[in-house]
Amino acid sequence: MNAKVEENITAVYSLIYVLMSACLVCPPKEVRTAGLSLQNILSSWLGSEELFFIQYHVRRATATVLFHSLLPLGYYIGLIFVNPSLELWNVWRTGLFWQLFLSTSLIFTAIIIILVYHWSRNGWSNHPISKSLSNYGSRWNTVSSSINIEMRRVDKFTSGTPSSRVYVTDTWVLKTSTYHVYIAQQQDIHLNLEASENHTIAAEHDGPLQVLNIRVESINPAVTPFTIRLNSMEYAELREKLQAPVRNARSIVVRQTLSEQFVDAFRQQVILNEVYSPPHDAPVLEACIGCMRVTADCKLQKLCNDQSQGDCQHCYCRPMWCIDCMGRWFASRQNQQEPETWMSSKSPCPTCRSKFCVLDVSRIS
Repeated sequence: MNAKVEENITAVYSLIYVLMSACLVCPPKEVRTAGLSLQNILSSWLGSEELFFIQYHVRRATATVLFHSLLPLGYYIGLIFVNPSLELWNVWRTGLFWQLFLSTSLIFTAIIIILVYHWSRNGWSNHPISKSLSNYGSRWNTVSSSINIEMRRVDKFTSGTPSSRVYVTDTWVLKTSTYHVYIAQQQDIHLNLEASENHTIAAEHDGPLQVLNIRVESINPAVTPFTIRLNSMEYAELREKLQAPVRNARSIVVRQTLSEQFVDAFRQQVILNEVYSPPHDAPVLEACIGCMRVTADCKLQKLCNDQSQGDCQHCYCRPMWCIDCMGRWFASRQNQQEPETWMSSKSPCPTCRSKFCVLDVSRIS
C-alpha cells in the first residue's frame, strides 16, 4: 500500500472518528432520540434521575469524564485495525508522534481512572458534586435527600437541553453541565440579568429566539457562581418560581410571549374601565384562586352595553380572581391562530360560564 493511500485512509478514519465523538460528547436531538447518548446506554447503572437526582448526576458525571478520557486511546486502537500498514501495534517501530500520542493517552486515562476511584470511595463523598453539597452545613447525604424530594415534585421549573439543564425548586436552583451540577440555595442568592442573545434562526425553535444569560451568585463564599441560559419566553415562569428578584441593571429588553403581551394590554384596559365598589357588608377578599399569590382584585359586571343588549351577561360570582389570572384565562379561551381578535372577543366566566368581554372587567376599589 503506497503512502498516498495510507494518508487517505487515515484522514477518512480521523474525520469519521471526530464526527462520531462529537455526536457522543454533544449529542444532537436526533442522536438522543435514537437512544445513542451515554445516559441512555448506561441507564440501568445510572438509575432514575427523577427519584434520585443527585446520585444519578454523580454517576453520570463520573461516567462522562471516564468515557471522554478514553476517546484518544480509542482512536489509536481503532487506527491499528483500520490501517495495519502503520504498524501501530508495534510501539517501538512507530514514529515519535505516535509514541507520544499513545503515551499521553495512556497517562491521561490512568489519571482519570485513579481520580474516579478516589471519587467513589466512602460512598462517593469525595466527588465534586458531593463536596459542593457539604457547603450547606450538614452531611452531603442529608442535603441530597432534601434536593431529591423537591425534584420529585411536579411544580418545579425546568428549562434547557439534557446536556445543560436548569431546575428551580422551592428551595434550590440547580444547573447541570457535562461534568458537574451547580447548586445554590434560593435564600442565599442574588440574580443578575447580564446579557441577551438574539438568533434569527434557532434549532428546535420556530422563528426568532432570544436567549437570556442570568448570573447566579450566592452570599456563601464556598458556593461557585454560575450562569444559567434560558429562552426569554420562559423568563416569566422562572421569576414566578424564584424567591429573589432578577436585577436588570443593564435594562435589557426581554421579549414576551404572546399571552404575556395580551395580559399587559388586558391590564391596561381594565384600569380604564369603571371601578367596582363592594358593599360594606361584603366578605373579606381572599387570595386569587388562579395563582394563590395575590388578593383577588377584579369583578365581572356587564358594562359594555345596556343590560338587555349584546351577548355579554351579568356575573353574580364573588371576586375570586386577580386581573392577571383573569387575563390569562381570557387569552386561553380565544382562537390561538387569530391573536388580533382577542381584545374584541368574549370569554365565559371561569366559575359560572357567563359571557363577558374586556370592558366588563372592573378593578375593585
